[in-house]
Amino acid sequence: MGTRISENLRKTGHRLLCVEVSPGGQASLQARGLTVTPEESALREADVVIMAVPDHLIANISASIVPKLRDGATVLVLDPAAPCAGRLVTRPEINFVAAHPCHPPVWGNEDDPNSRKDFFGGIAAQQDVVVALVSGQPAALQTSIPVVREMYSPVAVVHEITIEQMALLEPALSETTIGTCLVIMKEAIDEVVKRGVPAAAARSFALGHINIIGALTFGAIEGRMSDAAYKAVERAKPLLFRDDWKKVFEPESNAEALQMITAPR
Repeated sequence: MGTRISENLRKTGHRLLCVEVSPGGQASLQARGLTVTPEESALREADVVIMAVPDHLIANISASIVPKLRDGATVLVLDPAAPCAGRLVTRPEINFVAAHPCHPPVWGNEDDPNSRKDFFGGIAAQQDVVVALVSGQPAALQTSIPVVREMYSPVAVVHEITIEQMALLEPALSETTIGTCLVIMKEAIDEVVKRGVPAAAARSFALGHINIIGALTFGAIEGRMSDAAYKAVERAKPLLFRDDWKKVFEPESNAEALQMITAPR
């Protein structure tokens, strides 16, 4: 993520100060024509600090850098996990904002082949982003949005939500629920291949049905599944899912996931 963000920000008029402590990361920055700035100097000068670091490192890194920031600076974290898990060290004089990409949608409006291959976003395909104020002055959220748009460019819509709502989107919705379902879908493809279906046929059949059933289910096109498909879903849902599966969205369950994600290793 740091590579993608820095590539976008270097195209803007901002002064970009890159801090990297690992030799490998420093070599990568230098190979891309970026200069490594000493941490003390960067923190002293920065208006906005972007924490493009793994979730499990945010507790230690924020404890080190936040006391060194000048009053009025803004810290941008790229995920709600650390703030919501209580792992982000804050102070009243500093603003904290979270920003996360939605990633280009499955049914996008991209005509350019290269844009259609930008699955992650931040290169060629349009994507939405979500932003939330963690703590600090409300005005900091508005002043951060132009930077967020540049970080994740090209951006279509910026959705302003709360940090608690962002935690429902990630991990509860995107990783806990959608990610798990997609992993199960891939395991289902592997299972029919193991039972004798040619792999190429299974993959084509599955991806095509994901496309059309998804488009119908989410209203990307008009229409509905066949009666047989609805009957199959009705029969299979209790076989595949527990009746209480939606408890993953309850505060206690999501808090457990957030603590697991951000725990120092």
